[in-house]
Amino acid sequence: MTFAFSNSYARLPENFYSRIEPAPVPAPAIVRLNEDLAQALGLDLASLKGLQGAALLSGQALEEGSEPLAMAYAGHQFGNWVPQLGDGRAVLLGEIDAPDGTRFDIHLKGSGLTPYSRGGDGKAVLSAVLREYIVSEAMVGLKVPTTRSLAVVATGETVMRAEPSPGAILTRVAGSHIRVGTFQYLYAQGDIAGLQALLDYVIDRHYSVASEADVPALAVLRAVMKKQADLIAHWMQVGFIHGVMNTDNMAISGETIDYGPCAFLDAYHPTKVFSSIDHQGRYAFANQPPIAHWNLAQFAQSLLPLIPLKPEEAAKLAQEVLDEFPDLFKAAHDRRFGQKLGLDDICDGDRQLTEDLLEMMSRDRVDFTILYTALTDGHLEGDFASVIDMFDPEAGFPVWLDRWQSRNMSSHREDVLELMKMANPRRIARNHRVEQALEAGTVGNFEPLDRLLASLKDPFATDDTFRDFETAPMPEETVTATFCGT
Repeated sequence: MTFAFSNSYARLPENFYSRIEPAPVPAPAIVRLNEDLAQALGLDLASLKGLQGAALLSGQALEEGSEPLAMAYAGHQFGNWVPQLGDGRAVLLGEIDAPDGTRFDIHLKGSGLTPYSRGGDGKAVLSAVLREYIVSEAMVGLKVPTTRSLAVVATGETVMRAEPSPGAILTRVAGSHIRVGTFQYLYAQGDIAGLQALLDYVIDRHYSVASEADVPALAVLRAVMKKQADLIAHWMQVGFIHGVMNTDNMAISGETIDYGPCAFLDAYHPTKVFSSIDHQGRYAFANQPPIAHWNLAQFAQSLLPLIPLKPEEAAKLAQEVLDEFPDLFKAAHDRRFGQKLGLDDICDGDRQLTEDLLEMMSRDRVDFTILYTALTDGHLEGDFASVIDMFDPEAGFPVWLDRWQSRNMSSHREDVLELMKMANPRRIARNHRVEQALEAGTVGNFEPLDRLLASLKDPFATDDTFRDFETAPMPEETVTATFCGT
């Protein structure tokens, strides 16, 4: 047995999910197996390879303890309330315990129709599955909390989207797949007993210390809020735009989940949007913190029945917790962007230093990743000529540079450099590189994919092996829109 499955989620009330097995596929074949992740999970690599592995990783063969199910949830999608969503093309196979005792979900995306498919086909296309594999592994290299991709399995089917495309299934690993929308689903139904069961489950699995709190629901709200504040600040530190921050795409565990039309910034601009379906810019780069706060407010509302007070008193306490988010995010953002400038202890004026730099970068369309890498190298070499050349000579960047260097004089040069090296990746999953890898992979050429993944394994490394992945796209390579693939 490869997966020592259990399924604690299947012990919850049956309205939380629908039991359903993955759909049969004609010719499952492993496209990519994440061997590093498999080993970390304590899985037998030999049994995951070949035909046996393809059957396991696509749900064609089910091991003992697996109780496959599609999870039910609701959500606000682009601000619009949808009372029933759920896993429309996904199945939770079960849970396994890693060697260190950490429990993980094993989950399939693209595994066929479920009761929540809402007219969809339940399938996934190879390009979308490979995108999630690439970007989730890029986030691992960047040390951003994330779901992970264990495998990509081609199904041997043709799936219709804008054009016929090869079908595939992603085997995804997560701390859990419980979302804000999972709580919203039960709240909207008035299922207080179900809400309590879900809260108890989340406390047991993720936030055990909350069981000792006077009001466990508020303790969980505060814990989730702290994780989300740091997660969003971490996204912004590396220039990541999620693209679809609906409440059903916010994981209670604090992991980045559901990589659809996500992207990384090239030229910096706070209102940058890549998602082809975000017509109003709701989930633009700089909107991610307030949207996270808004999503958390929906979470708080769903928890109100579990606060043992009169409704108005419960709402007041929940609001007081929510009101902590702006300061939590500000502290996380200041810390992470301070690190990008080599600032360890954040002092008065440091936020302004960051904001002034970002404003100049936005005005002159300076590449986000390259700028901070060049500052790091400039600090190492004592030469900032290449950085100065990135800005309009009339823009006053040398004045900012003098302010920054003066600020850093209070710290040891080596300490500043070490902070900057750890906070400023040299390589990200640049959109044009991702698209090149997807285009080649769709026709069976995986060399660009493999080299891209190799470059992202240690994005902070300073050797020359992947120097060509550190450059901005040429004008003709620039990606202006990304797509979900559903």
